[in-house]
Amino acid sequence: MARTLRSLQLITRFVDGRICVYNLATGATGVLSPVMAIQPPFEDDVVDHVVASGLQHAYYTTLDALVCVAADGTEVWRSQFDPQAAQQHGHRPGCMLSWDERVVWTYRPDAMAGRNRADQWVAFDAGAGTVLAQVDLETVGHGGQQLRHPADDQVFLDVGEGQDGSVIYRAVLNRGRIDLTRYPWDDRCLIGLAPDGNHFMTVHHEQTDVAVHTSPDGEVKFALTVDAFGHDPEQICVEWSGGYLSPDTLIVTLTGETEDEQEWVRHYRVDAHSGHVRTEFHAGTDNPYDIQPLGDGTWLTTDGSGHPVRWTDS
Repeated sequence: MARTLRSLQLITRFVDGRICVYNLATGATGVLSPVMAIQPPFEDDVVDHVVASGLQHAYYTTLDALVCVAADGTEVWRSQFDPQAAQQHGHRPGCMLSWDERVVWTYRPDAMAGRNRADQWVAFDAGAGTVLAQVDLETVGHGGQQLRHPADDQVFLDVGEGQDGSVIYRAVLNRGRIDLTRYPWDDRCLIGLAPDGNHFMTVHHEQTDVAVHTSPDGEVKFALTVDAFGHDPEQICVEWSGGYLSPDTLIVTLTGETEDEQEWVRHYRVDAHSGHVRTEFHAGTDNPYDIQPLGDGTWLTTDGSGHPVRWTDS
């Protein structure tokens, strides 16, 4: 039986104090206009945010809470991260909805927040705000990137520990518990999942190479060092950005400096199956982190106003 693959339809950006929602399903390119904008309470310092597909509810994290609000900004529920963070910088809680939108997956960097406990990965009931399951992580992270597997209920989490490296987890919610798998590295950063979910892309924490792994086991299918792109690995590094432009094409980002110490950024197309380096890729941005490949031949950057810009490779 063929698997049903799912893709990102709605995205959010925090612009001018509002959670702006954009519908990618329209196929529109250029600067995207929000289909709605939600005003959270002014006292909340919004860190991360996501919206439900029915546009009835949005969820966001602050340094000390996960909050659900209605479309008009009215608070529906709030789950406090107790005790209040002892630190105000260096930690960013994150949130992500499951595909069925019944669960809000939340990464809590509690160790860095000074809560005297391990980092937490928590599954909340999206309707009631109650905790469905919670697990301690063996990390002291600043923040974490969460990704949904496109074909099943697995979720991935990359925890960034600053100079100490990066840890990648995989989990599934199973009858009131989180079944957790930690990958056997502390030096690889998760960049993206393949549109079919069969592979994922990482970059070495020291920025020496990019690799594609089979999913879910994590075996390396191929790895490319800087010299594969025709550059000096003593001078150039692979950035922690890029991802799957399409099922067949990766975007890999390299950065370096000219002889007069001017920084430069170059993106390259790479065959996602063989690792063959194809051509240079023009992303429409000079910021190595302002590129979000969507897996369908399009990608996002950011306009000067803060709204996303959608580009197409066709």
